[in-house]
Amino acid sequence: MYLILCQITSQSIKDNYAIPLIDQDFAKGSLKQHSNIRPNRIFTADKHIVLYKVGGLKAEKLNEVIEKIVEIIRS
Repeated sequence: MYLILCQITSQSIKDNYAIPLIDQDFAKGSLKQHSNIRPNRIFTADKHIVLYKVGGLKAEKLNEVIEKIVEIIRS
């Protein structure tokens, strides 16, 4: 089984696609520092290479990411 994943980086990103990610965006878990989701950097990976999960996003943030990916595909 494959997963569709999106890059998350703690580096400062200055493009129109980056979505800020802060502790309040998580329903469970957190990251050690504020980060950016990169919906223009999606990839697939086999489920078996994922070692652990650090958290889960709130539905609102997940929907924001999905909407941005759809926007990218449509453009």
